[in-house]
Amino acid sequence: MPDSRKIIHVDMDAFYASVEQRDDPSLRGRPVVVAWRGARSVVCAASYEARTFGVRSAMPAIRAERLCPEAVFVAPDFARYKAVSRQVREIFLRHTALVEPLSLDEAYLDATTTLSGLPTATATAEAIRAEIHAETALTASAGVAPNKFLAKIASDWNKPDGLFVLRPHRVEQFLTPLPVGRLPGVGQVMERRLAELGVATVGDLRALPPTELERRFGRWGRRLHELSQGIDEHPVRPERPTMQISSEDTFTGDLPLDALAPDIVRLAEKTWAGYQRELQSPRARLARTVVLKLKTSDFRILTRSLTPPAMPDSPAALGQLACEMRNRVDLPADTRYRLVGVGLSGFIDADSHAIQSGLFEADGRSP
Repeated sequence: MPDSRKIIHVDMDAFYASVEQRDDPSLRGRPVVVAWRGARSVVCAASYEARTFGVRSAMPAIRAERLCPEAVFVAPDFARYKAVSRQVREIFLRHTALVEPLSLDEAYLDATTTLSGLPTATATAEAIRAEIHAETALTASAGVAPNKFLAKIASDWNKPDGLFVLRPHRVEQFLTPLPVGRLPGVGQVMERRLAELGVATVGDLRALPPTELERRFGRWGRRLHELSQGIDEHPVRPERPTMQISSEDTFTGDLPLDALAPDIVRLAEKTWAGYQRELQSPRARLARTVVLKLKTSDFRILTRSLTPPAMPDSPAALGQLACEMRNRVDLPADTRYRLVGVGLSGFIDADSHAIQSGLFEADGRSP
């Protein structure tokens, strides 16, 4: 097991719910569910008190209410959560410039070499957790390991408010008894397919010949074999390039396709605002594709995308194009929709776009 890297994965404990409990003392010790009430809402976060009742993130809010009738529902305040996330990010950057945020509440850090001069990655993780608690009054769990996927598993090992260190010489022993579903990318469908091969644990997976895995699953089979051995060569990437900017909303009641225009226009304005922030960033990237997302009343998800010769130049133009993309939906006219989203994707670097445009102009062709 190579040990050239020392990776920390930091995960804030029940982040949104913990912020709410911190800022409102009356919520402390009570089952808090961060969600809007209603049959169409989903849980954004649940405190550990609520989790004991089986409440989990992404669960329908109405089900959470049935599982925990005494739960306190709090509407999410993302501006506040983002402010705390920035505080935590600043703490990370005191210790290493190699920080890869995954979301508001978790990040990978490469602590192979640190700015703080602490002797080990373990000491760095301990210092970060202590500073987070001292400066935000919140707790975080951390995992220290030789690579990213192992560090992520490790951070979940002693939650909440815990630290788990997985040293290189113990990786195989640690992984062998784990359910294969703990590996990244192995969902319920893949678990069932592996179960058909007699694979229930990572040790079972490791015992299969890599040629057999590759024959059945292609390149993903090779990746599974590497993960079973604890191999992950992906580096921590401090700046993750923008891949998509989108806004979506769930309706209070299902709507027909021809009634979605006002919501599409509204969401296009939100997406456009996010795109303008991207264009103002030091490493701005340009979108090339417009995406319309729909979810039917029976939870079927559809996406329609279009890469036009020229991108919309205003939120109104984006909204108009997204509305026109409804013509590409071929479901029955009486289909009802519970969600719509408008997005921009196909991002490329602004410099790359300028070079391509210059080539077109030199050729006498329009882009």
